[in-house]
Amino acid sequence: MSKPSRRRASLLALIPLALFVALAVLFYARLGAGDPSEVPSALIGKPVPDFHLEGVAGLTRDGAPVPGLSAADLAQGVSVVNVFASWCAPCRAEHPLLADLAKDQRIRLYGLNYKDGDDQALRFLNGLGNPYAAIGADRNGRVGIDWGVYGVPETFVVAGGRIAAKLVGPLTPERISGELMPAIDKAVAAQAAL
Repeated sequence: MSKPSRRRASLLALIPLALFVALAVLFYARLGAGDPSEVPSALIGKPVPDFHLEGVAGLTRDGAPVPGLSAADLAQGVSVVNVFASWCAPCRAEHPLLADLAKDQRIRLYGLNYKDGDDQALRFLNGLGNPYAAIGADRNGRVGIDWGVYGVPETFVVAGGRIAAKLVGPLTPERISGELMPAIDKAVAAQAAL
């Protein structure tokens, strides 16, 4: 083989190596980019899925049953829907923050009890308190699928029957002040402008 042919063969052999290095650099750069808890939702700006869920059996407030939850409950004003379960440790940790959030007169706080038995949900809510105006018992997880839920906890801001924001993972004071409250403020302002 002549010298120019060997040189050409050597250069051709370097092309796969160069492509590999370029891809490795690209993957490494993307590895640290973005927040893994920020999962985009295809439902942002869309109407809430049509649903109707019974309440948690046996759950009462002031002697009356706590109502279930439906799409009609979310049609007016600004609501926050928190997806929780008794078996979810982060749900237990965020619960006191939800009790504080429920005091905000601009919103209604609703719960969606996800893939949970009524007895377990009752123990959870009776032990920690019930900050929710209504709770839908999504016993088989079907409504959660329609909402795009893939884990708990998740929290949605709904304005006028449309999903305005979605937060994946547990709420913390920092997430409430940095993500949830700005989404609520924006939704409240948009509803006031109507």
